[in-house]
Amino acid sequence: MKWITVSRKMGTHGSDIAKRVASELGYRFYDTEAINQMAQELGVLDSIRQVDGKTPPLLQRIFSDRPAIYLERLYSVIYELAKKGDAVFLGRGSHLLLRDFPCALHVWVTASPETRILTLLDQGFTRDAAARAIKRSDDERSAILKFAFGVDWEDPTRYDLVLNMDKLHVDLAVRTVVQMIRSPDISEASAEALRILDTLALTSRAEAALNEATLEHRFAVSFSVSVVAPGKVRVSGRVETEGQRVNAEEVLRAVKGVDVVENAIELVPAVRTAV
Repeated sequence: MKWITVSRKMGTHGSDIAKRVASELGYRFYDTEAINQMAQELGVLDSIRQVDGKTPPLLQRIFSDRPAIYLERLYSVIYELAKKGDAVFLGRGSHLLLRDFPCALHVWVTASPETRILTLLDQGFTRDAAARAIKRSDDERSAILKFAFGVDWEDPTRYDLVLNMDKLHVDLAVRTVVQMIRSPDISEASAEALRILDTLALTSRAEAALNEATLEHRFAVSFSVSVVAPGKVRVSGRVETEGQRVNAEEVLRAVKGVDVVENAIELVPAVRTAV
């Protein structure tokens, strides 16, 4: 099992390259539509749509933890898709989420502004509209990666292969990616890699669910969730009432993939001061 992530700038044929690589190799292809389909299966589609290639509003980022919850759910979707087998992922921070796996190849598709404008002109854009669309796309994609991961989207060290489409044509780009992924330098996913993916996916979903419940019920507490075995999570922290302790456990039991909850939450009643 191997994975390819393709990050691209608008007007570089990056999406076409990703699709053709997937077709050539017989790999699954995961773009926004496929990611949303998995999100719907997991019951988190509404959250995923909140971070669909754009950063949340400034005030929401400053005064709410909800954007972090949305991102955790996006991460869980990417991990779940990776577990299904050989795949090509198009954007959505997949190159960062899968960066520590030696079975993944991370590709960056770029080009000069003029090349990108000419590509959009061929698609029916005017020159001014093309320039505006490119700037808007670059700003949005750069901002979401900075917000979600705190990294520079264009940092070449985040990728294994950089394709500059100023001189390359799509056929050559596809052949280059296919040759690299077939190289023995890109290893097959191990059983340990799949176990880690499973843990990451379940941890992300469980943390998001518990954090959302914390916001809704206004618990003055920080919970810690860990996956201790397949389908088994352990939750710790401190709450003031038994009802809060029970509620936290119920939230986790409702998370898809959770079979057993080990409740290590401490009950610490609030100290009332005499008036």
